[in-house]
Amino acid sequence: MPAPLLELTRATVLKDGRPALDDVSLTIREGEHTAILGPNGAGKSVLVGLLTHHERAVAHDDGTPAVRVLGEARWDVSTLRGQLGVVSSALHQRFVAGNSEGFMTGHTAVLSAFFASHGILRYGTVTAAMQARTETALARVGASHLAGRLLHEMSGGEARRVMLARVLVTNPRVLVLDEPTSGLDLASRHAFMEMVREVARTGTTMVLVTHHTEEIVPEVQRVLLLKGGRILADGVPARILAPDHLGALFDMPVAIDRVGDYLYARPAAV
Repeated sequence: MPAPLLELTRATVLKDGRPALDDVSLTIREGEHTAILGPNGAGKSVLVGLLTHHERAVAHDDGTPAVRVLGEARWDVSTLRGQLGVVSSALHQRFVAGNSEGFMTGHTAVLSAFFASHGILRYGTVTAAMQARTETALARVGASHLAGRLLHEMSGGEARRVMLARVLVTNPRVLVLDEPTSGLDLASRHAFMEMVREVARTGTTMVLVTHHTEEIVPEVQRVLLLKGGRILADGVPARILAPDHLGALFDMPVAIDRVGDYLYARPAAV
């Protein structure tokens, strides 16, 4: 059996001396599309940070690894990046808001993924294969028409689509979506998540971090509810995305509305 994508054993992460993630044990297997749902400050991004090695857990006294990713306790971060594709609002900000001079096109942003850089490095050699894969990745997310457009001239939804192409161009084993639709309007958010559904169907493992139930697409097989740095509930969406669990998560009565394939949580009428 392949090693789990992520294995946490009594993992604790401290922020300012306090646990942002508190004694969490869980296993997520490759191929198991998983959503991590919780309010702001629940520890969701910290948990994902353990997966990407941007966060470190407190070491156990007995030397047992608190975190294993794809079966390994130690990774070179640059090597791990080749296995994981991360889409986040931070990535969007770095490429779009940080591109105020307008030098980077959609094509360049995607192509730069091969160099793990913000733009094309002067000493980098761009091959015909890289160019072809860049064009394929843009086409895959319906963004071929954005190849020659400057990032800062794109709408939020267009730029986020280019960022998705950027992480897919290197064929990662895992797609990590950390609040991926933050800052997008309703139509752009829906269009983006429909593209994510297509990616999930191709076999790329998806880990989705959100505080919106409507972003938990039908392809998700497992939902973790995180609150105060601890796992409140864990199981299949049909059981976990229920008023009792969500009410406990958000500390308020919650009602669930189904619209097509999507579930919308809202405050229950008093």
